[in-house]
Amino acid sequence: MKLIIDNGNSFTKLAIFNESELVDLVSYSNFTLSDLQEITKKYPQIEASILSSVGKIDNDIMDFLKSEYHFIELDHQTPVPFTIQYRTPETLGKDRIAAVAALLGKYPDQNALVIDAGTCITYDLLTKDAIYIGGSISPGMEMRFKALNTYTARLPKLNYKEIDFLSGSSTEESILSGVLNGISAEIDGIIDAYHENYEILTIILTGGDYIYFDKRLKNNIFALPNMVLEGLNIILDFNGKKLD
Repeated sequence: MKLIIDNGNSFTKLAIFNESELVDLVSYSNFTLSDLQEITKKYPQIEASILSSVGKIDNDIMDFLKSEYHFIELDHQTPVPFTIQYRTPETLGKDRIAAVAALLGKYPDQNALVIDAGTCITYDLLTKDAIYIGGSISPGMEMRFKALNTYTARLPKLNYKEIDFLSGSSTEESILSGVLNGISAEIDGIIDAYHENYEILTIILTGGDYIYFDKRLKNNIFALPNMVLEGLNIILDFNGKKLD
């Protein structure tokens, strides 16, 4: 078994994989060593672990992982099963690397675009020749709601609410329409732009906010919530094979 850790901007996710099967998944807003020890006691069969982190992890957690398992901390120098043509790989988000690895695992020999709707919305393209081209980054839903409140004098801070209108008849409705319809239009527009260069293109929507947009898009997509975790599992397996 393998322990996959994705330490993101808002939450830390711990996943247990048996080969390629996701066995368990837990999420923490304040991840501690005791949380880690609790899940490792539950799964004593764990032999290897990989960590992807956007920030610094406590030293006691790192020491535990290094002492207990075959351990990899993902960075831009970690071997991956595809070619990275990103001009500044040292600045490339680890979650983006992992999501692209999942694309390769699920859709080999296909042009594929993964859209990760989280704190930011990222778009990443993998060609059928397993070449990672790059993509784009834009503000996520919560960031847009916060920005409208923070950078104006009177606009309120809102949270997601389901809507079925385009034109809002109040300030609250106008904000909801602007954020939700705006994101949907952005995603559809970028997909359409990619289709101009890649007639056959598999589209994957993932991330913490994917559930708010998968039914709002006019393009055909696959909604898969755990692409980053699955990609980290693939990268861990790839590096394990290199050591064999």
